[in-house]
Amino acid sequence: MVIPFEPHRFRDAAAEYLAGRAPYAPRLFERIALLCRLDQTSRVLDLGCGPGQIARALAPLVGHVVGVDPERNMLDVARAAAPQLEWIEASSYELAALALRDLALVTMGRAFHWMDRRATLAELDRMIARDGAVALISDDHPDVPANAWHVAFKAITDRFGEADPAKAMRKANWLTHEAVLLDSPFCELETISVVCSRRVTIDSLVARTRTMSSVRAHAADFEAELRETLAPFEPITEVTASKALLARRPTA
Repeated sequence: MVIPFEPHRFRDAAAEYLAGRAPYAPRLFERIALLCRLDQTSRVLDLGCGPGQIARALAPLVGHVVGVDPERNMLDVARAAAPQLEWIEASSYELAALALRDLALVTMGRAFHWMDRRATLAELDRMIARDGAVALISDDHPDVPANAWHVAFKAITDRFGEADPAKAMRKANWLTHEAVLLDSPFCELETISVVCSRRVTIDSLVARTRTMSSVRAHAADFEAELRETLAPFEPITEVTASKALLARRPTA
């Protein structure tokens, strides 16, 4: 099952993405670099890079990073934050046209599910060096007391996001990323997780809802309810687990 491609799904989210979304733990990228043996000769592609958090985090650890995204507004934000990096406006459906080869690593942060996953991996098989890897970057909220607010946050956003067609498709006969990878050339899997905490404001969590594709069209409708629900939890601490699912080709 493939979610229909919408190149401008996140056009209106670009300005608030960095402020609203939880940042990935910097130590996660140090671990990725170590496990994937990245160095100043390594070439990395961040596919579906959005405003460029992953590309910028990896840049000091490797030789060259390319960020690719179909949304120009996202790339404008990325380019403003890191004009020294290479940014390309394209989607996973246009990989064959990109002159990128011998990549040590391809990262995708919360983006793989928007792609034709099997076709994307087939293209990446031609672009990634023999000892290279794919890294799917994500995060979640561990079940700890500090994250009690997130239960309430998720209940509201889930309720308003029920009608999103893409979300409904992921509930129906949706193969996990692990299942897709196991049936691809990159079938040796390993997971990494780094847990960290930080203070967040209600304003930043409201901004986060405007970056969530399933609810951003309705974010103004439930903003007052969200603020009222979250107020008793102030000051809010967010505990996140930044994760990487590493996928490599089988060793000989």
